[in-house]
Amino acid sequence: MLNKISTDKAPGAIGPYSQAIVCGDMLYTSGQIPINPQTGNIEATDITAQTEQVMKNLGAVLEAAGTSFDNVIKTTCFLYNISDFGAFNEVYAKYFTSKPARSCVAVKDLPKGALCEVELIAKIG
Repeated sequence: MLNKISTDKAPGAIGPYSQAIVCGDMLYTSGQIPINPQTGNIEATDITAQTEQVMKNLGAVLEAAGTSFDNVIKTTCFLYNISDFGAFNEVYAKYFTSKPARSCVAVKDLPKGALCEVELIAKIG
């Protein structure tokens, strides 16, 4: 049975998808971009601040599903500019202290002009 996760502490979907899906004891999130859920806008202008917002959004989704950053198994990270890799990693490392598996790629463009996007897979419980 699939359960949709939804929280107003993270931005709502901007398309036909869910914030996250629980299947068994696994959580699969959609990508989170640095939208402030209170305003619906990207307010941060640099990679450090945008990454912090992405992590806050992911944390809210993890919490709504009853899990945490400690239970993340895999992340996929998308950067608008690969030269932001170092600054992105500095923020990322504060949240993912368990060092899950990860892919990180540069992409041509991200929704709403975001500089980064992260999706993850986590164990619940």
